Amino acid sequence: MKRERASEHKPLSFSTTMRNPARIADFLKCIAPFEGQMLTKDIIFEVTKSLIKNKLYQPMHISRTPRLKAILNEEREFYGSEVNEIMINSPQNHKEAGFEKGWPSRFDTWYKLPMEFGFIYYVMNEPIELSISGHMLLDAHNENPVNDEKVKNIFLNSLIKYKTNNPFRKNANDNSPLVLLLQVIKLLKDDPEENDSGIFRSELSLIICWPNSDADALYKKIKELRKQYRFTYGDEVIYEICLELLGATNEQRNRFKINQITGEAVDEFIRKMRITGIISLRGNGRFIDFNSFEMSKIEYVLTHYDKCRNFASKREFFEYIGTIDTNIISLTQVVDETTVDDLRISTLNQWVTEYSKEAIANELSILSRNGESRNTILRIIDRPTRLEFLASIALKQHFTDLDVKPNYHIDDEGLPTFTAPGGVADIECFDEDCNSLFEVTLMCSRNQAIIEMPAITRHLQEAIEKNPDITQFSVLVAPSIHVDTKYMASFSKYQYDVDILTLTIAEFLEQIRVKKSIKEILFT
Repeated sequence: MKRERASEHKPLSFSTTMRNPARIADFLKCIAPFEGQMLTKDIIFEVTKSLIKNKLYQPMHISRTPRLKAILNEEREFYGSEVNEIMINSPQNHKEAGFEKGWPSRFDTWYKLPMEFGFIYYVMNEPIELSISGHMLLDAHNENPVNDEKVKNIFLNSLIKYKTNNPFRKNANDNSPLVLLLQVIKLLKDDPEENDSGIFRSELSLIICWPNSDADALYKKIKELRKQYRFTYGDEVIYEICLELLGATNEQRNRFKINQITGEAVDEFIRKMRITGIISLRGNGRFIDFNSFEMSKIEYVLTHYDKCRNFASKREFFEYIGTIDTNIISLTQVVDETTVDDLRISTLNQWVTEYSKEAIANELSILSRNGESRNTILRIIDRPTRLEFLASIALKQHFTDLDVKPNYHIDDEGLPTFTAPGGVADIECFDEDCNSLFEVTLMCSRNQAIIEMPAITRHLQEAIEKNPDITQFSVLVAPSIHVDTKYMASFSKYQYDVDILTLTIAEFLEQIRVKKSIKEILFT
C-alpha cells in the first residue's frame, strides 16, 4: 500500500478556479442531476460536457480554433457535436490523487473547493452527495432574483468551520482562518494604541502562514512588526517572516513564491472572507476590519467558534462543515435604511471625485473583455457587483446634476458587497425632466433576454404608474447584447409602449461621453 505523504506547513491557498459564489453554484448545477449516482468516468464526462456546453470551462482548443472562439461571443451554447470536438482535442495533462490523469483529475480540480466548503462530497465509484448547505446554495441561486442574504449566510456557515488543516489538505497549519482573522481584529481594536485600525492588508500573509490557532501570539507578532516598521515595510519583510513561520527548507523557499504569499493568496483570502459579508475594507483597501453592520454575526462567531476541532476523516469533516448552524442563517443585518442609503451615496461620490473618467471607463472596458483589474479594491469585488458600482460612478461623473441612486448592497464603508436586490432597478437616475432606470449584467447568452427583460419591463411599468407625468425609460448595459434581448425590447415598446434601450458597455461609454444630458440617450 502506498504510504500517504506527511503534512507540511505551507501557505493557505484557496483555488482561484472558484472566485465567486455564483461560479460555485453554476458548477453545482451541472453535477446536481447526478446526485446519488456512483461517480464514474462516464458521469465525469457528462458533467464535463455540461460545463463546456455552458461555457463554464473553456479549454485552450476553443481559443486556438477561430470557429469555436467566435461562439464564445455568440449567445448560444456549444452544440453537442462541438462539445465532443472540444473534449477530443483537449487532452488534460493533469493528475490529482485518487483520480486518473486527464478529465477525471480536471473534474477533481473543479470540485475540490466546493467539497472543502462542504457543499458536495464525492469519491470515485461512490455515490455523489450534496449537503444541506449545497442544496441551500443552489436554492438561493435559483430564486429570482438570487437571494444574496442567504448566499452570504451559507458561505459564512462554511467559512467559520473551515480549517486550514482539514483532511482534504496536506497542511500542518492548524487553525480556522476566518475565526483567527476575527479574533486578531478584535484584539487590535481593543488595543488603544492601534486606533481601531483593524488588520493591515500585508499582515494577512501572517494569517495565511500562521501555524496554529493562537490569536494572542499572532496579535503580539503584529504589534512587534508595527513597532519596528509601522506600515512602511515592503513585501520582502513579510515574506521572510512567513518563511520562518513555515519553517521553510531551501527547497520550499523556492516553491513558496513571494508573489503567492504576499499577492495572489492575499487577494483570494480577502475575496473568500468578503463573501460572508462580515468583513469591510478601510483606508482605500489597506486595512481589513469588521463590517459593523453585521456585528451580531461577528459576536456570535467569536463566542461559539473560538475552539478548533480536529477531524479524523474527510467524511467527518464534510458532515461537520456541510451542516447548517441555524443561528447563523437566521441572523440578519439590522441597520437604518437611511443610514445605509446616505453611506452608499457618500462613497459613490468619493469615487466620482477621486478617480478620473478615463480610469473608470478603463475598468468598465476590463469587465467588458473579461480582463483583470489591477485596482486593489475593485479586483476583490465580485464582477457583477463591480459592474453596478462602476456604471453608477460613470453616470455620476458624466452627468453631474443627475441624481444617481444605485441599489447594490454595501458594507459599513459604503463599498459594494452584493448586487441590487430583486424588486428594484440596479441603478435609478433622476433628472429634472426625466427618470431613467439602468440594469447592468455580464450575462450575454440567451438567458440575458429571458432573465433580464421581463424584470426590466416590469420595473419600468411600475415607475411610470407611480409618476406618469415625467419621461421615463430603461437602459440595459452588458458586454454584448443578445438578438433576443433586442427583440424583446422592441416587443415591450409595441405591447406596453415602454422605452428600453440596449447598449453594450462600449456603446454605454460612448453615449455618456457625447451626450449632454441623460435624456438625450433616449433619442440615440
